[in-house]
Formats: sequence, structure tokens, C-alpha cells
Amino acid sequence: MSNPAIDRMAETASNLIPCILILESQEPIGKYVSDDLQEVGYETILTNNADIAFQQTFERSPAMVIIDRGLDNESALVFCERLRQKGSRIPVLLMMNRDGVDDRVICLEVGADDYFLKQPYRSDALIKMVQFYLKTEVTTQEQLRFGDLVLDLGTRQVLRNGKTIDLTMKEFELLKYMMEHPRDVLSREQILENVWGFDYVGESNVIEVYIRYLRLKIEEEGGKRLIQTVRGIGYVLREN
Repeated sequence: MSNPAIDRMAETASNLIPCILILESQEPIGKYVSDDLQEVGYETILTNNADIAFQQTFERSPAMVIIDRGLDNESALVFCERLRQKGSRIPVLLMMNRDGVDDRVICLEVGADDYFLKQPYRSDALIKMVQFYLKTEVTTQEQLRFGDLVLDLGTRQVLRNGKTIDLTMKEFELLKYMMEHPRDVLSREQILENVWGFDYVGESNVIEVYIRYLRLKIEEEGGKRLIQTVRGIGYVLREN
């Protein structure tokens, strides 16, 4: 039976048919995900073997990898770490059964860009997340600057004091939004709506997790704190 929400999203799928690799231990769920993505125009590669998936990632160069967090022996986390150690910046989504702070922290620590809850499975939400990460980037030479922090919109490179900072795609979007509104106090609701989307489903403290890791990356080695917490409201990009 046709899903109207998926049918509408099919109109926005890329004409270039990006390929998405799905590493899922449970065949029925993997099939659901694969069928939904194919329905909106994506090509998919489906496997339950981490070694095969890793090989296919470099042989087929998919646009994105979706990984089951529940793989045996922490294979999903090892997969992410190996991918990042090889220098790959391909977007990685972890499909998880739980939405705890510790789970989100682990997601970021291994280099995944985002996570998606398997229960309840929402095909429309998954497709929106995939389309967010695979949206066509506009070529630009514009740079955003705040003090010694530079964000290049064309190369998606971030530097502080001339040193390159490696960010995940969601960390980049969060920093970009804050640098577009320097010295403005941004509420958690504003950040959720503009970075995660107005229909984001999940706990609002996901922002705290990403702010924490963003701070660790851009304020390491004694750099001045740039992201300030405004208690009870949200966050602001400013120097003390």
C-alpha cells in the first residue's frame, strides 16, 4: 500500500540516484529500510556482515551508511571507528533501540553523524534525516568568522587559529547556525527547529550532548570559551 508521506518525499529525491549502504542484523528491518529508501529514489546495498559492508563502502563509494547499533560484539561502533581512521567523512547514521544520553555520547565518540530510533520505526522521519544529510550543497566561497574561528561554507572546513577542526555534519550545522547569529541568545527550541528540524522526534537534551562535543573540539588546548550557556534559556556564541 502506498504511503502518502513517502510519495511526497519521492519528488525531492536526487536524480543522480545516490547509493546508501545499510548494515542491519535483523533482515526484516533492513528490508523495510531498503524498500522505503528505494521507494523515494535511492539505490541501496543491504548486508548483515560488517566486513562486507566495510569493503563495499570503499568499493562502491555510497553516499551514506546506515548501521544497526545492535550488531554483535560492538561491530557497529568498530565499523564507525575504522571508517573514520581511514579518513572517510561519509555520513553515518546509527539505528538504535534506546535514546539515552550515554547512547548519544557513544554515537558521537565513534564518529557517527547522527542516530535514528528503530522503535517505533518511522519511515518518513528516517527519509527526512537521510535527505537532510544528502541534500545538494551549494558551491560558495563564503566564510563565516567569529574571532579566530573560521567556518568555510564551500569546503565545509572549520579552523581556529589556523588549525583544522574535524566536525561531524550535525556539529557543523550546529556551529554554522550559531555563527550566523553571533551574540544572539538562542533558545533550545530555536536550535532544535533550525538544526534538527521542526518535526524532530526525541529528547531536547540532544542539544546538550552536541554542544558538549562541539566545545571539546573548538575550545581544546586552552582556547577561549566561545559557546556560552545561558541558564534556563539556551546558548550564545560570544567571547567573555
